[in-house]
Amino acid sequence: MMHVALIPDVKVNSLFVDNAVLQRDRPIPVFGTGLPGKAIEVKFAGSVQKTVVDASGRWLVKFPARKAGAPLEIAVNGETVARNVVMGEVWIASGQSNMEWPLAATNQLTMAQPLANPDIRCLTVTKSSIQQPASDFTGTGWVQGSAGTIGGFTAVGYWFAQRLQRELGVPVGIIHTSWGGTPAESWTSQSVLKNLPSYADRYKEYERYLGTDFQSAQAEYQKKLAEYNRARMDSGNDGERNGWQNAGFSDSSWKTASLPGTVEGIVGRNIDGAFWFRTTVNVSASDAGAAAELTLGAIDDFDVTYINGQKVGTTGQEVPNHWQHSRKYAVPAGVLKAGENVIAVRVYDWSGGGGLTGPADSLALTVGGQKLNLAKDWKFMVEREINPIPAPAQPFGPGNPWAPASLYNGMIAPLVPYGVRGAIWYQGESNADRAFQYRSLFRSMIEDWRNRFGQGDFPFLFVQLANFQSRSLTPTESGWAELREAQAMTLSLKNTGMATAIDIGDSKDIHPLNKRDVGYRLAGVALAQTYRKKLEYYGPMFSKMEAKAGTVTLRFSHAAGLRTTDGKAPKSFSIAGADRKFYWADATIQDNAIVLRSSSVPNPVAARYAWDMDPEVNLVNASGLPAFPFRTDNWPGLTDKAR
Repeated sequence: MMHVALIPDVKVNSLFVDNAVLQRDRPIPVFGTGLPGKAIEVKFAGSVQKTVVDASGRWLVKFPARKAGAPLEIAVNGETVARNVVMGEVWIASGQSNMEWPLAATNQLTMAQPLANPDIRCLTVTKSSIQQPASDFTGTGWVQGSAGTIGGFTAVGYWFAQRLQRELGVPVGIIHTSWGGTPAESWTSQSVLKNLPSYADRYKEYERYLGTDFQSAQAEYQKKLAEYNRARMDSGNDGERNGWQNAGFSDSSWKTASLPGTVEGIVGRNIDGAFWFRTTVNVSASDAGAAAELTLGAIDDFDVTYINGQKVGTTGQEVPNHWQHSRKYAVPAGVLKAGENVIAVRVYDWSGGGGLTGPADSLALTVGGQKLNLAKDWKFMVEREINPIPAPAQPFGPGNPWAPASLYNGMIAPLVPYGVRGAIWYQGESNADRAFQYRSLFRSMIEDWRNRFGQGDFPFLFVQLANFQSRSLTPTESGWAELREAQAMTLSLKNTGMATAIDIGDSKDIHPLNKRDVGYRLAGVALAQTYRKKLEYYGPMFSKMEAKAGTVTLRFSHAAGLRTTDGKAPKSFSIAGADRKFYWADATIQDNAIVLRSSSVPNPVAARYAWDMDPEVNLVNASGLPAFPFRTDNWPGLTDKAR
């Protein structure tokens, strides 16, 4: 249990609680708030620092740098506020849903549990979208890694920390602060956005929207949000009234669907509403009547679950991150019978993708010590559809997570100036339609964070967007490709690094379940660039093009042992002539370079690789790391004017 100290007139920032990880080998700031003029005395590791709460109600002390060692305590004004504090490596993990995605909602939890380690610790910041920078936050506190706790950790952050801890042999702390579906401007401070040429006009529009009466604007937003939520809420369980949960109901006319999976994947189009899934499971006579446990993995968004017509569990809007929450329902004694038992799940999806999203090994009924697999074909029926196309978008205003600077204010500012080694970032999907703007916006956000924390140009490592959606049959323009390019261009900023996920995405799911490779690739960059370990941390990166005699020769850095994963010719290369029309190219590997040619382009002047939302790729180096998407031209793209 997290220890919480109550100190009159003084509050210690919520980062300084039991099990905290402090950044080793750097000065150690401890800070909080209080009544102006209040004396502060902080004891840590046998040392004492004193200060006074300033006129703004804040206080800060700094202790000398320390190496990793035995657990310590922090006391403020004679009250112990944090026990089992360790020195180690601290990284912020932030972004949108692919960083937020918990380990329990992937297919890798059982792989991770034997590796669980109390020296891997995670603190998750509660979502907060506000208008002005906050001095503190609410959150989970620092949670030590164990087989029972890591399911709630950010999956990418966990695997990143796991590899670092294994290689460095010191505690690793992850400060997880992310919010699905949010754009980079939400994570950037107001002062930067106001003065950023590519964004200033949009910020002025937001200020005009707020007007001079902020309270009225906020009240109007809350009113519209409540109306929006009411319009999207479930209007009633018609399926239950029709007996769809009962064992005797005939579902023979229902569609067959393989689970885990999304409703959109089953029906082949974007759809929201209420949906039913039914399956059967055989229970032995010896287990009939026994209590059991039903696990269904993550369900997007809400569910009511039945066995043999009896309700055994439900998860609604009251559960934080309900769309990622792994369902685990206790089945009372007397519900199960010998032979065939019917499991029925009603899913209500009010926006975005929906369904039983897995992972597969979490779909099971455990009874009598036996785990019965439910990852198989189920019966499926639409109870009621809400057409997502004409539905109004969530209203905009102060409190909306898309509001400029709102998440910086609520979820980054309260962390400043905690000692950190660096940050990892997985975001960009929500800015893909403004990829050209992202070139300056993302760079400015990174510089903003560094300036605010005041710890120099700390490492900032990010994930280049994964492959997703339908594959183009011919070379095409792509906002996602341009966003990946904007991310790659950010590497010109000091102490940045990038891990691509171009080969490990899921064409049907914007949330690919393989988070281990993403976290490990980020950790590889950190180990090489930050911790100076000798290892290959990048896949092939384009460095030079030579065009002559109807061919294009491409050379790369990080290309030792250039090869394809399937032994076939390299895929997803295209070339164009002066007419700027691209055609697929025949590609061959020659002397650790790629040679391209096409009968449709006698005089090529430009080449592109993996320039698509969902390209088919197979080019890697000897370490098996994939080549980064690129283009050699700088011709105007889809998003050049989308500011």
